[in-house]
Amino acid sequence: MFPETALVTGGASGIGAALVERLEGDGAKVTVLDLADGFDVSDASAWEAVEPAELACLNAGIGTGESDMRELTDERYRRIVGTNVDGVVFGVRRLARVMPEGGAIVVTASLAGLTTMVADPIYSGTKHFLVGFVRSVAPQLAERGIRISAVCPGIVDTPLLGPMRQRTLDAGIELMRPEEIADAALSAARDETSGQIWTCLPGRAPARHEFPRFFDSA
Repeated sequence: MFPETALVTGGASGIGAALVERLEGDGAKVTVLDLADGFDVSDASAWEAVEPAELACLNAGIGTGESDMRELTDERYRRIVGTNVDGVVFGVRRLARVMPEGGAIVVTASLAGLTTMVADPIYSGTKHFLVGFVRSVAPQLAERGIRISAVCPGIVDTPLLGPMRQRTLDAGIELMRPEEIADAALSAARDETSGQIWTCLPGRAPARHEFPRFFDSA
């Protein structure tokens, strides 16, 4: 069975909690790394104590709640970059050193990382980074026998939505359930390919996103 051991960042709520429930239901031993339990994914030193696992779901993420760049505070900006970007980079760095061969990393990105999100440009920017990072780091991880992929869900019914939840429903936009994204993440983790970006849309099976080819291999 894969995986027998797993870790989930942001595992105390939302998609993370759904991942933990699904993994434990499959019999995996799961380590939850969440700010609610004192683990700050943006703290590089905290990652040095993280033990190896066969699967790592780097899921922790936040928004700024701010659409107007004139009102964006330094604190909100640093906090979202620390969580959404540093939390993945530090996690991948640690796992590249300790994860066993055959292991897999799945990053929770967003459709906002493939398109625009005017309601929170900084959130969208961090998710664009994750998409590019996953695709770019995949070859070197493959040399170590580690797969990496990202899931890009549409709007998911989690506490991250906050006041946007009702506005989203009023606009007639269908919300996805955290359990759907957990299923997609585990499907991505068990796929034998690496560097893939999986889109998750309401009523559709997860699908590999096709990027244009700008350079042909020699």
